[in-house]
Amino acid sequence: MRRALALCAVAGIASSVFAVPASAKAGYYVIRWDNTGICQVWNEDLQYKPFQFGVSTYKVVSKPLPTFQAASDLQIKLRSERRCTF
Repeated sequence: MRRALALCAVAGIASSVFAVPASAKAGYYVIRWDNTGICQVWNEDLQYKPFQFGVSTYKVVSKPLPTFQAASDLQIKLRSERRCTF
C-alpha cells in the first residue's frame, strides 16, 4: 500500500513538472471589434472563441504575446495611436 502511494506521489510530481512548460506557452492576443473599434485582450487557452453575431465581428490585430501584461501594453499603445477606441 505504501509503495503504491509513493508511486502515485512520484507520478503526480513528475506530471506537474511536464505540465508547467506546456502552460507557459499560453498566448495572448489583442482583438479588435469591427463594429465598435474596441480592442480586447484574449487568452488563447480559453475554450471558446469570442461570440460573433451579425455586425459584431472581430479581427486579431496582434501576434501571440507571452503574457497578459505584454498584451495589455500593446492594447494601450494601439489606443494611443487611435487604432482602437477603448
